[in-house]
Amino acid sequence: MARKEGLLGRKVAMTQVFGEDGSHVPVTVIQAGPCTVVGIRRRDSHGYDALQLGFEKKTKNVTKPAAGYFKKANVEPVRVLREFRLEKGEMLEGYQLGQQVSVDVFKPGELVDVVGVTKGKGFQGGVKRHGWYGGDATHGSMFHRAPGSIGASSDPSRVWPGHKLPGRMGGERRTVLNLAVVRVLPDQNLLLLRGAVPGATGSLVMVRKSVKTTKAQQRVAEKK
Repeated sequence: MARKEGLLGRKVAMTQVFGEDGSHVPVTVIQAGPCTVVGIRRRDSHGYDALQLGFEKKTKNVTKPAAGYFKKANVEPVRVLREFRLEKGEMLEGYQLGQQVSVDVFKPGELVDVVGVTKGKGFQGGVKRHGWYGGDATHGSMFHRAPGSIGASSDPSRVWPGHKLPGRMGGERRTVLNLAVVRVLPDQNLLLLRGAVPGATGSLVMVRKSVKTTKAQQRVAEKK
């Protein structure tokens, strides 16, 4: 059964590369790993199978409970901890505490999913947040970017729940599926993915092997 390994990383920038046929490919550069295996979750003890990976060493302001947890695992304190769930039946014997997981778990051409937090844009009006047209900008209309009437007349004399309104925009967790791995640079711990990923430059992202692709491969393997 195919594994669904993943890595933690930082979004570096967007750039472009050229394929062997001269085609132009827009890519996002991600500083992925190396990550440390801090914990192993097993179904018999935790109720699920997962790897807990740590990213970026932390030398200051480590709380005593956290320091004790890292000491028990015999690893150096890290700044970020995340769990990567594994499908039922996947084997964990290949992993051990303190093991380093690097960017070479990915191969060029395969598909990955990227989880990140979108750019926070603060409080925004409906024109920017929802793409409203707004009113006329000329002839003294005095109605440009305001919401306008939002009621539903005398029946039902109220605003329907879920009505789109101005409010906080961005800063939400988003997952982009099936991004192709263009290049893997193990010496620099860099991963080049085709297309854009959520988040600002320097933001934390999770890169994992495509869920849909992995499940499709599993169905094919089961039929065989």
